Amino acid sequence: MSATARRPVVIIGAGPVGVTAALLLARHGVPSLVLERHRGIYPLPRAVVVDDEVRRILQSVGVHEEFAALARPARGLRLLDPRHRVIAEFARAPHGHHGFPQTSMFDQPDLERLLRAALARRPECELRGGVEAVSVTQDTDGAAPVQVTYRREGGTDEEHVWADAVLGCDGAGSLTREAIGTTWDDLHFEESWRVIDVRTSRPVRTWEGVDQICCPTQPATFMRLGEDRYRWEFRLADDEPLDGPDGRERLRELVAPWMDVPPDASGGADFEVIRQAHYTFRARLAHRWRRGRVFLLGDAAHLTPPFIGQGLCAGLRDAHNLAWKLARVLRQGADDRLLDTYERERKPHARSVIRLAVAVGWAMTGGQDRAAALRRAAVGTACRVPGVTSAVSRDLSPALTAGPLVRRRPGLFGRALPGSFCPQPWVIADGRRVRLDDVLGDSFAVLTAVPPTPQMTAVATALDAPTVPVDGLGDDGTLADWLTRGGADAVLLRPDRVVMDTAPAGTGAFPDTTAWASLLHTARRTADTRPVPLPRSTTP
Repeated sequence: MSATARRPVVIIGAGPVGVTAALLLARHGVPSLVLERHRGIYPLPRAVVVDDEVRRILQSVGVHEEFAALARPARGLRLLDPRHRVIAEFARAPHGHHGFPQTSMFDQPDLERLLRAALARRPECELRGGVEAVSVTQDTDGAAPVQVTYRREGGTDEEHVWADAVLGCDGAGSLTREAIGTTWDDLHFEESWRVIDVRTSRPVRTWEGVDQICCPTQPATFMRLGEDRYRWEFRLADDEPLDGPDGRERLRELVAPWMDVPPDASGGADFEVIRQAHYTFRARLAHRWRRGRVFLLGDAAHLTPPFIGQGLCAGLRDAHNLAWKLARVLRQGADDRLLDTYERERKPHARSVIRLAVAVGWAMTGGQDRAAALRRAAVGTACRVPGVTSAVSRDLSPALTAGPLVRRRPGLFGRALPGSFCPQPWVIADGRRVRLDDVLGDSFAVLTAVPPTPQMTAVATALDAPTVPVDGLGDDGTLADWLTRGGADAVLLRPDRVVMDTAPAGTGAFPDTTAWASLLHTARRTADTRPVPLPRSTTP
């Protein structure tokens, strides 16, 4: 095996998930090779919405300012009845927990261009287009290296590259998923829909959010994507045309609740159908996300109906969760068991989000039986209960479940914070107004509301993490209030800004560092190479 034929990480698929994974790994010093069967960016939009958590991920790879220039904040989601009366409204704030608008609309090719431009600036990353992966193989015990075999466009010769890890970001028809021998768990939602993207200068009746029409016979989705760009999604029969004389009239009928369409609805200077596409919306979850050093991310690992706009978001969360763990294993000798936490954390989270999307889908479509009307009525009733709509709006992305890297304990103190994200307000650093993550850096961090204790300092030193007192950040009190409400003197933040552990109020210490220290290999070494272990708090 030649040195040039081996890479630390090979990523199959150069969509937004694959390229983001490569950029995150590069931030942690891990080189990667990205293989993509297409030479260029797929020119038509698919994903059109991200949330504030994903905007924060884009910040971490350095493209958030460029993305802000092309994104359009949306007001939220409305469920409407067949007569377009509001059943429920889930508002989304212009400034969310992560420091960005809670919902942003965009054009996927624009995002991909930003990400690929960022990739080209990173010497750690290589994108190889016009290359199709044909197999992924590893030893039966799952040990590295993993062999990826590929063919160049137009050729028949097979070439090989070996990797310490392979990330399958290759979509719903994933070769990588087949390679690890896993199957889909069916979450029981499958419908055929037509997606129609339009550019028009004509007036469109929009509330600057997403409309979901709850109707068993003609459910629909509508959203504004840009200044003159709109998307409609309708559940239609596969053979129902929307072109030709009859089809144009049918299209006019479908979009009439939102706008008056000219007689020729298929084109013209003031109404242009950019594309029509059939999609089968499915709810599925891969039974297994990892075998050895081969991992599944994005649509290779999960498929969700689009009704709450979390499809692409879930894939970018996968990359954010896995990248720092893989980097710690490959570059700092962390235990391979650290990689087990990827599926353990992400799979329940993805399942929860998919189930919420399915619930909204059933509220929209619900079949045509008697129970459908009852389900829609129940949704309307539930959403009139004070606080329900605000809770649903806030909790599209639930906290991670308890595990080795999410330290939840019995009792009240600090219980709510582990597994959740640290908020990201604007702060003052070196006289400049910046976002919190720009102060915290790319590694672990200790955020504290009290003077750092020796135990806190020792933990931070062992993890090479900054200790950041919140009273010196000059924010609006967001962080101090958050810590107080969570019953914590301090929090230990992971590189993905998830709270890993808390120092309960009045203790000044993280109670049991041994629960996660063995996974991270965090022992600091002195000149004589003897490990200096993390201190274990004696606080009960």
